[in-house]
This record gives sequence, C-alpha cells and structure tokens, in this order.
Amino acid sequence: MAKRDYYEILGVPRGASEADMKAAYRKLAMQHHPDRNPGDKDCERRFKEINEAYDCLKDPEKRAAYDRFGHAAFEPGGMGASAHGFGSDFGSAFADIFEGIFGMSGARGRSSGRERGADLRFNMEITLNEAYEGKTAQVRLPTSVTCDACSGSGAKAGTKPKACPHCHGHGRVRHTQGGFFTIERTCPACQGRGQVIEDPCPSCAGSGRVTRERTLSVNIPPGVEDGTRIRLAGEGEAGVRGGPPGDLYIFLSIAAHPLFQRDGADLHCRVPISMVTAALGGEFEVPSIDGGHTRVKVPAGTQSGRRFRLAGKGMPVLRSKQTGDMYVQVVVETPQNLTKKQRELLVEFEKLSSKDTQPESAGFFARVREFFGSGAGSG
Repeated sequence: MAKRDYYEILGVPRGASEADMKAAYRKLAMQHHPDRNPGDKDCERRFKEINEAYDCLKDPEKRAAYDRFGHAAFEPGGMGASAHGFGSDFGSAFADIFEGIFGMSGARGRSSGRERGADLRFNMEITLNEAYEGKTAQVRLPTSVTCDACSGSGAKAGTKPKACPHCHGHGRVRHTQGGFFTIERTCPACQGRGQVIEDPCPSCAGSGRVTRERTLSVNIPPGVEDGTRIRLAGEGEAGVRGGPPGDLYIFLSIAAHPLFQRDGADLHCRVPISMVTAALGGEFEVPSIDGGHTRVKVPAGTQSGRRFRLAGKGMPVLRSKQTGDMYVQVVVETPQNLTKKQRELLVEFEKLSSKDTQPESAGFFARVREFFGSGAGSG
C-alpha cells in the first residue's frame, strides 16, 4: 500500500509555515491520541501516521529532502537525511502532544534560563533537655540569595535576557551526521538555558544571585530524636536567573547526657545504693528530665540490677500527647576501705548467714555440688 503524502496527512499546503504545521499537528494528534480513543485501531494507525509526517516536516533538512525525493528519501539507500520514517528523535514528537494536552512546555529542551536553586544541609546539635522541651533556634549560614539589583534576571537594570540566536531559545541544537541520523545536543552557546545575557548585571555577574549570610529561626518541637530532619521550604539557595529557591534541611543530633540514656521515648539511668539499703530497704531521690525530683522506694532484699519504672517521666513523643517512661536501675555498691570494726561486724554477719538470708547463693552452690557429684558417679 502506497504511503500517503505527509502534507496531505497533516492537511497543510506544501508551502505551510512551521507554525501552521505545528498547529495542525497538535489538533490532529489530540484528536487521534490512543488514550482518548481506547481500543480504536484506526485512530492508533492515524496517530502513528500523523507523528511520522510531522517528525519529517518539522525538521528543515528532512523536509527539504522529502520535497525533493518524496518517501524515497527515507528508504534504505535513499537520498534523504534519515534511514527511518520516524527519525532518531521520535520521542520529541510526543513532547509536542503533551504540551498541547497538558500545557507542558518542555518539548525539545526549551528553557527559560530559570534553574531551581540547590538544597542546603545544616547540622545542629542540641541537648537532651532541649529535645525534651523544644526550642526556637537561630541559624546563621552563608547562602545564595536573589540579586536585588536585577531581581534575579541576571541582566543589567533596564535590559532583559534575549533568546539564544544559536538555538532560537530551545536550549538544544541538532546535528545531522552522515545523512542518516540526527543527534540533539545541549546548546553550547547558552548551556541549555535558551537565553543569553548581552549586558550582565554588575552586582551578580549575570547569575541572578549573590552570596550573603542569613539568620533564620528554626522551630524545634518537643520529642525530636537523633537524626530528625526539619525541612524549611524555600530557604535553600536562590535559583539561577530568577528560578525557584531550593530547600534548607536541618539535621539534628542529640548530645550525650551525663545521667540519662535514651531509648526512643524512654529514659534509663543507673543509681548506686548501699548494701545496707539493699538489704534492709529504704528510699532515694533521683532527678528527672523535667527538672524535678522523684523518690524511689527500695524494698528489703533488693538485688543489684533491679529496675524501677517511673511512668510518664520519660521523653515526649514527637507530635503526640504521649510520654515515655523512666527506668531506674539500682547497682548495689560493695563497701571498700573498711575499718577494723566494720570488718569484724561483716565477719560476724557472714557466720550468722544462712540459706534463708542468701537464697540465691545457697541454691547456686547446691547445684554445683549436684553437678560434680553426678560427674564423679558417672566416671
């Protein structure tokens, strides 16, 4: 089946301008797009045909070859600029469709020269008490801000950036190699921005931004943990030539506390108690993270390592009304540098000790005797 004439497919005369062909292409492409006509094989065929025609005629070199040789220009061994009907950059044709349907303007690398600024990171260390209470911190950092002299355009006051004459504002240029395929590259004249500044702003040298030190307030909520990230939208580097700014990310680290160790929302601490308090019972006072003090009762016969839970005395849970607990672990201290009288009393105490006063010790040594006894019998 003979291929239809490309101009006939688009419904334009041979002398049609690029703008007229583009308008006709957009209208037809939207009309026959497969997403708008699901299951319609005829629309799918027409859509491919429309794209093939426009992909050829929108390129001046391909169009000239087609006007001279017709479809034979693109057949293997033909005289045209491409060995394939769709060309090497068929995907760029779809960008024109999306531009028409969704209002996107990214076809073929067009650029207004506006580039988003970079995101910034700031590391901040706070204390555990600050993490408990929350705080408003002041951050000072040097960063790029929009140039006031040119309002971020990069052009000297009273002038404006102009479309790049090399790429005509597209930001990309095409090169045909060997007469068979086309390569699209970033425009070397404007580095892909699509604009050039003939008279740059003296304050920012044409970049549209300058470096200054800024002071920002950062709200740190109660309950933040080590590694919490706070995002300040739009507080990063200013964009190039009026582009949108990046974001600033505050990464928090919690300094070690001399008394408490944190585990999520819970706090842990170790408190030494005397051997007498552990044996006879008693109480002691322990500080809490809220700045107060809490009394802990120790029952008689408390062993070293026992933990006591103080409900609600831990850290607040971030963005929640919940609060963790505080766990106090007692460590029974062995007395040192005893006086003669103390040694005599301890020796006397040891003589009077029995299985009832030291049940764990008695049970342990009973198991030892049983172990070695059974071993000797089996030998």
